This record gives sequence, structure tokens and C-alpha cells, in this order.
Amino acid sequence: MSLKADFTQDFVRDQWYAAAWSTELGDRPLARHILGERVVFFRQPDGVIGALEDRCPHRMAPLSMGECADGGIRCGYHGMVFDASGSCIGIPGQDIIPPTARTRAYPAVEKYGLVWIWTGSADADKTKFPVIPGYGEEGWALLDGGYQLHEGNYRIEVENLMDPAHTTFLHKETIGNKNQKDIPVQVAQTDRGLSAYRWIENVPPSPLDRKSRDFGEGKVDRRVAFNFELPATSFVDVAVVPAGTERTEERLMNAGIRTFSYKFLTPETHRTTHFFWLHLRNYMQNDEGFEAGLRASLEKTFSEDRDMVAAIQLEQEATGLRQRTSLAIDRAPLMALRMIDRMVAAQSAALEEAVS
Repeated sequence: MSLKADFTQDFVRDQWYAAAWSTELGDRPLARHILGERVVFFRQPDGVIGALEDRCPHRMAPLSMGECADGGIRCGYHGMVFDASGSCIGIPGQDIIPPTARTRAYPAVEKYGLVWIWTGSADADKTKFPVIPGYGEEGWALLDGGYQLHEGNYRIEVENLMDPAHTTFLHKETIGNKNQKDIPVQVAQTDRGLSAYRWIENVPPSPLDRKSRDFGEGKVDRRVAFNFELPATSFVDVAVVPAGTERTEERLMNAGIRTFSYKFLTPETHRTTHFFWLHLRNYMQNDEGFEAGLRASLEKTFSEDRDMVAAIQLEQEATGLRQRTSLAIDRAPLMALRMIDRMVAAQSAALEEAVS
């Protein structure tokens, strides 16, 4: 079954998207394309994050070419200063500020060490942030600051990240496991999206399992779940517990090894994606050597994804097709894309109703 590739779909805009790590905002403005829009980020002296359209309303000069000064962001062309609300608060050489001297401001907040932006027309809804188990809690080690720019549409990213089958072949040296390649993937809907998962039962602990936790001479059950939360958050949830352990969330969190590997996908344009990642684990929390190796392994894994996504983008553009045949493993990726399509359709209907 041939499916056409379409890179012109609108984005889901009434949502929070990761835009930068908080540590990226220092003494200089930060320019970034978010959902096809030019945005400049800066920090006011009081610490408040500003996210503005990256154009001065006077001559359209990029505000990102200016500097953080005089209580806001100062245009590098004529020195007009704007605060986080987008209002001009100062013009060199004149006291009167025209009412048109303002630029679009986007809601922006800091959470999980990231700066998040809301680009939609609806009121920003703080209940729509991802919920990350273990974040900031005792007993959990955090790796963050991860970022790559991927040369592919975010929908290709979603398909890739909801496809456990590819890990055996694309990530042979990192997260791939040939022992699971023939185990069927189960798919379940969640409150926020989808989970594609499989259990590998009653197997010996891997060398990393043994190094991370004492499982004695017994065997383990291992669950690997690839999760998607609308519209563009993905996380892999790995649980390794003694074989036969009751599979309640409490037991999975405390009886063995647990990791959460989050990826926040933010469309830059229709063919490029900001790829932010963080990783939480409940084992080997104070081992700097292990942590350095883990970061390198994750970067390698995500670079392999990046290269494949970019290659697929080019071929889909060349052929106009997303694929020519379908496999059983396509169920979860296709369900995720259809959920995004429904959100985009609902957004369009709401906008049409608002202007009618």
C-alpha cells in the first residue's frame, strides 16, 4: 500500500514545545526557528524569560542581532528596547513611544531545565506539560542538556521513535538486542498518547543489569516500552525486575532497574526538527565514568537516528511517497500520526469557528 509523503501539514500549535535549555540563555539573545516562526529568546534582569518574534517593528531588523540591555532586549539597529511582553520600553532620542512599537510575544516558561514556548492562539495551558516520573526526586540520576538538529520532518521522527523493531538493526552497538527481534510488539493507548511495548521474560540479567543491581543468580523480566505523548514527546521506559515480580507501577519503580529516556521533538521547519533529550535512571547514580559512557552511547544512538531520518526525508521528497508497503510493525507509528492529524483538524475547526 503506497502512502504519499506530505510535508505541508500545519503543526499542532496550542501546545508547549521545548525551545532551549535554560543554560543556553545567558548574556546574549538566542535566535531559533520554532514551528517555522522566527523567535528570539532572552532573559530580563529579573530572570523572566522573554520570547518574541525576531523582528523589530521599525525596519524588521532581527532583534537577535541586538543585545540584552536596559531591562530587556535592545535592537542592534536603532536601539529600541523591548520587554518580555513585546512592548517597547525605550527609544533613543524620543520620549513618545508609538502604540505600534511592539512585537509579538509568546508565553514562555522554564520547566525540567528547559525553556518551553507556546505558539498557539489559545491561552497557554500549564496542564499540558509532559509529566516526567522521578525528575528531581531522591534516588534518581539525571543526564540532561542533550540537543541535536535533525534534517527531517518531525512526523518521520515520531514514526522512528514509535518503532521498537528498528533498534535491533540500526543501533547494533548501543541499545539493539537481537534476542527481542521476534517478540511481538503490543500497542496500548494511554491518557496522553500511545505505548508500544514488549516483555522479554525469564532471561538471564545482562552484564549491565548485573553491574547496576544485584539480581543474585536469578533471572529477570525486562520490559521495553516506546511511548508517545501528543503532539511530539517520546520516551523509552525500560524496567528490569526479578522474574515473576508483580507488575504494578510501584514494583516496577522500586524492585529493579528503571530508566526513562525522553526526547522532546520541536519542529524547526517542515523539514527540520529540534531534538532535545534527557535521561533518568535509578541505578549507578554516583559513577562519573559510567555516566560519561552513557552520554556518549546515547549521543551515538540519536546520531544514528538523525542520519536515518535525514536519508528518509530526502527519499520521501524525491519520490513523493512515505512508503510503498506496510508491515505489522507500522501499527503504533500510524496510530501516532493519525492522532496528530486529529489534533491539527480540531485546531483548524476551532480557528474557523472563532472567525465565523
